[in-house]
Amino acid sequence: MAHVKKETWTTHWRLFLACGVMILSPFQYGIDFGMIGGLQAMVGFLKIYGYRTSSSPSGWNITTERQQLISSLMTLGAFLSSGTAGLVANRLGRRACLWVACVTCCVANIIMMTTTHIGALYVGRLVIGFANGYFMTFSQLYIQESSTAKFRGLFLTGFQFFTSFGTLIGTIVDWATAKRPDKSSYLIPLGLIYIVPFLLSIGMLFIPESPRWLILQGRYEEGKKSLDWLRPDGYDTASEAAEIRAAIDKEKEMSSGVGWVDMVKNPVDRRRTLLAIGAVSLQASSGAMFVIAYKAYFLTMAKVSNPFAMSNVLSCIGILAIIANSLIIVKFGNRRVLLMTGLLVCGILQIIIAIVYDKQPGTKSTGRIIVALSSLYMFSYNGLIATYAWLAGGEIPTQRLRSHTFGMAAAVGFAGAWLTTFTAPYFINPASLNWGPRYGYIWFPSCVLAAVWVFFFLPEVKNRTLEEIDEMFDARLPARKFGTYKCVGVRNTLDANARKNIEKEHRVDVLMNEKVQTEASVAKE
Repeated sequence: MAHVKKETWTTHWRLFLACGVMILSPFQYGIDFGMIGGLQAMVGFLKIYGYRTSSSPSGWNITTERQQLISSLMTLGAFLSSGTAGLVANRLGRRACLWVACVTCCVANIIMMTTTHIGALYVGRLVIGFANGYFMTFSQLYIQESSTAKFRGLFLTGFQFFTSFGTLIGTIVDWATAKRPDKSSYLIPLGLIYIVPFLLSIGMLFIPESPRWLILQGRYEEGKKSLDWLRPDGYDTASEAAEIRAAIDKEKEMSSGVGWVDMVKNPVDRRRTLLAIGAVSLQASSGAMFVIAYKAYFLTMAKVSNPFAMSNVLSCIGILAIIANSLIIVKFGNRRVLLMTGLLVCGILQIIIAIVYDKQPGTKSTGRIIVALSSLYMFSYNGLIATYAWLAGGEIPTQRLRSHTFGMAAAVGFAGAWLTTFTAPYFINPASLNWGPRYGYIWFPSCVLAAVWVFFFLPEVKNRTLEEIDEMFDARLPARKFGTYKCVGVRNTLDANARKNIEKEHRVDVLMNEKVQTEASVAKE
């Protein structure tokens, strides 16, 4: 398809620039997710929204109900907005939806920073969840639809890196301001939330819309121009654009509907929808949401010395895992093997932490063991689960229903995160069950069941274009045969007349390009 001798990041620098702008979206989500757990362990925050108690190491605590709602309302909002992403995407492009998210994020932050009433804080958390759902859904759709097959996994690794890096920044700022005795302890971290939407809004002015979304909307020439911008000079974008349109036309011939019912109407779309939902849900199945959202509070209740500093350590280790992952994803990147390994390792670590704390709760040696095992857990989760869960969930949907299917998958993933963050306080808060790290007993079987699901049902689509993935699903291959299947190309599966039309359009594009080059040469002479 390409006339580029060797595909490197330097030849694809415009693609890297566009996806780099989009990766600011998970950075915003990570800042919010990492920051909010630390706020709930700050004395300055607890003086307004908590109460004094002698049962907490800090002398302050927060009610289980408030702790649940402050953390979980954001994921509930993300669930609602990502679940309706397909409806919005029928009219608005990926960039327009992200601009809406930027405005919504700033409005939510104004509410949170200007109130001391718990009800208004709840509203702010819900509204910022709406923004985060759009940030996570539409930025990934843009990356999936704009990237080449070779770099798609790398970009999604970068996506997860910036999610974790945002979490680290959030926890570092929490740590830096935690000892302030007044409202500034949590207002300073909240102030960070304005930065990313501003930068993202400006950056998107300089990059094109998703080419596949444009072609899906019938705006073929605009889609081809977007590909021309995203691909290196000399790349055969005419063939790629024709291949994309052919795949979309074939889907429309098989099933013309684009809506909620169409995701499950025929067996192929139903299978792809269920697989996308299952893949994204693997993150929640690992139990990581409770560790990420409540790590400072969790470590405080486990009587770990300097819990805020240890939270930063866990976040740093997660980032190191993603960096290590980026070195192997392009060459290796077998989603099935890495996901199964990560789930089993995380499950084993969770149950070891639970057993150790169950035998010797509250001792210094137990605290050190919890920190060490939690570090290994974060390394395994970020390096082997988080990246590949989003990647697999984004690759599997059909182009015709991608916004609906991936939006629904993201919504179910956020619902799982909401369920975890909502129920975790019942288990770890001293005012409720006071399980603390014993919570790991629940997540070990969850991880094992998730690994079994990956083994039997999740197909391997490494280094496949989105159109090749369409072809393999249309052939109704079992999951184990995806890795070895040889694609013939979607245009070869069309009837003769359709192929002739596509080839004719391709020849016209080539002739037009040659004419433009000839005229430019004459003008120079």
